[in-house]
Amino acid sequence: QVQLVESGGGLVQAGDSLRVSCAASGPTFSSYAMGWFRQAPGKEREFVAAISRSGGNTYYEDSVKGRFTISRDNAKTTMFLQMNSLKPEDTAIYYCAAARTATSSFVGRRASSYDYWGQGTQVTVSS
Repeated sequence: QVQLVESGGGLVQAGDSLRVSCAASGPTFSSYAMGWFRQAPGKEREFVAAISRSGGNTYYEDSVKGRFTISRDNAKTTMFLQMNSLKPEDTAIYYCAAARTATSSFVGRRASSYDYWGQGTQVTVSS
């Protein structure tokens, strides 16, 4: 089992950058594909980005392509989401998630693919 803790959220202005982190407990972090999801007020949770176990494969939701970068450091059992050129519509609670998989290239877009979730970190972008 892995426990996930997000950090790094905050209040920024449109056009600013922010990096959120997801620290994972447990010795098997590299066994998990990881992902970021977000949920805005009154909306359903949506996929943002995903990364394979080794970090070799990544996948992004269309609205964040070219602005957000997902990465991971397996030695430090931490995943990151670098967010540039932030927009007010990026305002949401950002959740990290872990999917245990034997497939090294797997990247998951569906929330149902993930086994463990963090508590979330709030990102607010003012206009």
